[in-house]
Amino acid sequence: MAGLNGKIAWITGAGSGIGLAGAQALAKAGAHVVLSGRRAEPLDAVTAEIKAASGSAEAAALDVADSAAVERVAKDIIGRHGRVDILVNSAGLNLPQRRWADMGTAGWDQVIDINLNGTRYCIAAVLPSMRAQKDGLVINVSSWAGRFVSGLTGAAYTAAKHGVVALTMSLNMEECGNGIRATALCPGEVATPILKNRPKPPSPEDTARMLQAEDMGRTILFLAETPPHVCFNEILVAPTWNRIFLGIAEAGPQP
Repeated sequence: MAGLNGKIAWITGAGSGIGLAGAQALAKAGAHVVLSGRRAEPLDAVTAEIKAASGSAEAAALDVADSAAVERVAKDIIGRHGRVDILVNSAGLNLPQRRWADMGTAGWDQVIDINLNGTRYCIAAVLPSMRAQKDGLVINVSSWAGRFVSGLTGAAYTAAKHGVVALTMSLNMEECGNGIRATALCPGEVATPILKNRPKPPSPEDTARMLQAEDMGRTILFLAETPPHVCFNEILVAPTWNRIFLGIAEAGPQP
């Protein structure tokens, strides 16, 4: 594709981090982006920024853990625009209390509901329209923790992100005949606001050597501009200076 003109992209977690970078990249390439997140203020700010740069954007505040709200937002988008061509599931969180000894049921449920259930709700909400148009791209932001188990991320986050990878593969298995393709994007450490929730946040020097949100934005754009007959089932990416490989990030639990 030469560009994304006329494409409708729905991005969750779009108020910051990877979701924000993905929304900016897709809008710059010509897509109309619908930005969702739990807080309206950052969504409105991003929407205004994209419009100021001659892009096309709108905000739709949403808690992806609320399945009924997800259905309402998806129905509204499809009702007004006729379709969703690209879904980017980037909403996610982790908690400082993430070890078995620290995390209670409420914390477990919150991590699973946002990272895994919310991803499933958004896919299910757009799937009928994608089937009808025989086309659709789903980009699920998983994690390095979705491929490798360690004590760094905690049981809930690791389980949720592994689930996102499995969910992505099952979607490709069942829907490839309908022209629908999905990618599990599995980045290592990315310098995003989620780092603030780490029990021991990394130093500014370490953060500067990590993947940046803009790197993931370019990756999302690459996937969106790939021809419809091509499906990247999974992308595993890490910073060259990989603290996990170096053993630097093993002193305590990390996201």
